[in-house]
Amino acid sequence: MTRKDTEYSHVRVGFDGRVHKTFRGLNARMRFETEVAVLKHLEELGCDYVPRLLEVDPGTLTIVTSNCGRKVDSISDRKVKELFATLEKDFRVRHEDPFPRNITYRQQDGRFCLIDFEFASIVDENGEVPPGGVSLKVPGKTGEA
Repeated sequence: MTRKDTEYSHVRVGFDGRVHKTFRGLNARMRFETEVAVLKHLEELGCDYVPRLLEVDPGTLTIVTSNCGRKVDSISDRKVKELFATLEKDFRVRHEDPFPRNITYRQQDGRFCLIDFEFASIVDENGEVPPGGVSLKVPGKTGEA
């Protein structure tokens, strides 16, 4: 079942519930690498309201992630701002596309989740975006994010 098919990506949810996203179009490789880096960073820091990266295929620019529920039908502007601000405050990730289309609702635990990190930035402790938008070296961590 296809969920989204645009010039920038093809997203489908498999019968097993996993989300398959193939990047295409303008800056596809950069957007792929950004999403992979940000999801790894968020997993390392224990963020539990974003997809988990399950598979990465750089050859086809495809990722497979866990499912974070259904897109929300309605959400207040205040709640949207709160969700994205919390992500940046707690995990130093600025989404860069902070709109309701990137929010889902996970029925299992009654939680709003955030998705689509291809334009996100990992910010430093001062809230500054490093050159290139994503720092693969996370401040205070060793190794790659």
